[in-house]
Amino acid sequence: MKITIDQDKCVSSGQCVTAAMDVFDQRDEDGIVLLLNPAPPAELADDVRQAAAVCPALAIHVTE
Repeated sequence: MKITIDQDKCVSSGQCVTAAMDVFDQRDEDGIVLLLNPAPPAELADDVRQAAAVCPALAIHVTE
């Protein structure tokens, strides 16, 4: 699994952090998504897929 994010699309909702806090975080100054781990372990795959699904801006892209 490989994850990419589009920070320009991010609307700072924080749904990704709620779904997968070991993979995503937010910048303190504006809440834009930060990718902590672009290739997370298999046990986090479901959380990452959920984060991508709930992102209101569709800023998270997952490649299997």
